[in-house]
Amino acid sequence: MSANRITRGSAARFVAVLSLLLCGALGARAAAPAASRPAPTAADNLMRPETNRAIENGLAYLKSQQNPDGSFGRGAYSRNVAVCSLAGLAFMTRGSTPGRGPHGEQVNRCLTFVLDHVRESGYVIAPEAASHGPMYGHGFATLFLAEVYGMSSEPALRDKLVRAVDLIVRTQNEEGGWRYEPKRQDADISVTICQIMALRAARNAGIFVPPETVDRCSEYVKRSQNADGGFMYQLTAPGDSRFPRSAAGVVALYSAGIYEGEEIEKGLDYLMQQLPQSNKALQVEAHYFYGQYYAVQAMWQAGGERWRRYYPAIHDALLARQRPDGAWFDQISAEYGTAMACIVLQMPNNYVPIFHR
Repeated sequence: MSANRITRGSAARFVAVLSLLLCGALGARAAAPAASRPAPTAADNLMRPETNRAIENGLAYLKSQQNPDGSFGRGAYSRNVAVCSLAGLAFMTRGSTPGRGPHGEQVNRCLTFVLDHVRESGYVIAPEAASHGPMYGHGFATLFLAEVYGMSSEPALRDKLVRAVDLIVRTQNEEGGWRYEPKRQDADISVTICQIMALRAARNAGIFVPPETVDRCSEYVKRSQNADGGFMYQLTAPGDSRFPRSAAGVVALYSAGIYEGEEIEKGLDYLMQQLPQSNKALQVEAHYFYGQYYAVQAMWQAGGERWRRYYPAIHDALLARQRPDGAWFDQISAEYGTAMACIVLQMPNNYVPIFHR
């Protein structure tokens, strides 16, 4: 069942992309057609002037930090493919696509950098860059390539995307998940979400993804859920639930085509117990942006009262944390934190296909 349901949104993607390309309506507030996004309700329409200012300042910071080769920043993570891919998605969530819109040039340069680092095996990695785990970068990069596929005339894009997807499929371990390296060994929930979300985006773009890969992943994620609704890090070392990986676990289920059921409800309830707080502006928790990136996706998909409560909370918390230069600080890099924050704040835009309801 999950293998069939993963195609949900494919038609919406086609309609949205076709409209963008034909109409050229790619400005900062260009709207996707009604067929690809639900009619907004009063509760969804939460983008306020101060929100737009924060986003524009954040994107301006990212633009100022992009290097000539398309990478970002000057530190150890400056050539990390995950940071570059997330920055590309941040520009796209404002309505730009490769070569089109106010940040089209930046998206194109992101695409060039990522494509330049796809190996013959399909592995997407810039070996000289710092990385907590290379498969994080591969997953985010594959997601980005899948999202720009169909929006770019780059001739190498399809072949490199297919190879990147094939590497994910080949390296799934016996449990059904993935780990830091492209090897069929152990697995953890935080790397697994990056791979299944990339596969979902690729499948939506028309790239073949074996149904059994999706099914095995969904079973792995379900087994990783604790009784409290949160998620453990690894099956081989069961442990307490934590917010970032629990947000990732819920979105992994959504990405595998599971939209309802006990696992989803318990996971959402667990996340709702930890609403963001704006009075923690000077405190940066470990994996803060990673967790909020997935949590806001989970609540956007859930909709209703959960979304109406969660988005204003993370909105206020992020605006309180933004620096005067437009950036958000994170231990990995300011470019990473800023890209994540901009994606979170722009979730109501509903522009990027993988984030569609």
